[in-house]
Amino acid sequence: MKPTLFVLAAGMGSRYGGLKQLDGLGPNGETIMDYSIYDAVKSGFGKLVFVIRKSFEKEFVEKIASKYDKHIPVEIVFQELTDLPEGFTVHADRVKPWGTNHAVLMGKDVIKEPFAVINADDFYGRDGFETLAKFLTNLEGSKNHYCMVGYRLCNTLSESGSVARGVCETDKDGFLTSVVERTHIERKDGKIQYKDAENYWYELAENTPVSMNMWGFTPEYFQYSAEYFVKFLELNQSNLKAEYFIPLMVDHLITNKTADVKVLDTTSKWFGVTYSEDRDGVVAKLQQLADNGEYPSPLWK
Repeated sequence: MKPTLFVLAAGMGSRYGGLKQLDGLGPNGETIMDYSIYDAVKSGFGKLVFVIRKSFEKEFVEKIASKYDKHIPVEIVFQELTDLPEGFTVHADRVKPWGTNHAVLMGKDVIKEPFAVINADDFYGRDGFETLAKFLTNLEGSKNHYCMVGYRLCNTLSESGSVARGVCETDKDGFLTSVVERTHIERKDGKIQYKDAENYWYELAENTPVSMNMWGFTPEYFQYSAEYFVKFLELNQSNLKAEYFIPLMVDHLITNKTADVKVLDTTSKWFGVTYSEDRDGVVAKLQQLADNGEYPSPLWK
């Protein structure tokens, strides 16, 4: 059974100011997500699942999902603030979404095979998808053995300013032991450094693995996530900005030795539009990839 690609796209409407502004960056107006899905199909993924908000279902199907269904089976699930366990209600002042792992939970009824999770708006590169597909294909029938594609920090920086990254630590066998969010990383004086809360700078190695939210799981992850979401809500009922993130769930599973997470190295270079100034550089990179013959142009026919 081929693995499924689960694309987190519920934030699109708010982040991009509506789907009409979903930016076409490729030579023929392709979005970054177009490249991710193209790479996933080429790498052996067998199904595509999007999680979106119900409010832009019609526009999403017409403008985005319809272009893929000739190439791979497509399903859509929905994330809403009101999707809570029995006994919980949304605080009247809550406007922030519940976070990436809440979005993942929405796939529990349609995903029954090993699956990958990615962001809709990150360029991950072919090697990242091939590495992930190979790992997931070998997980059929397995439980509690997950993975994360660890991008080399030097391949994830922005030329326009600092970035936030989940800096990973691993044991001697390459299994994840922790993910620490560093919110201000940049190349400074020729070296990659991050600034802590006290404004001190610390150097990071060029090949330090970082999380770009590219994960691999098997279906029991949904049950763990549902159970832990109850505990998360009990602890955060009064915090209107608290979000149930994937690293929070993963850290819980690792700490309790419920599951292990293999960090997979990739040579792929991540890029995205972190700053508006990044846009021209991304357009140039995608044009170069097309010119080099690494992607057809147009991408989808």
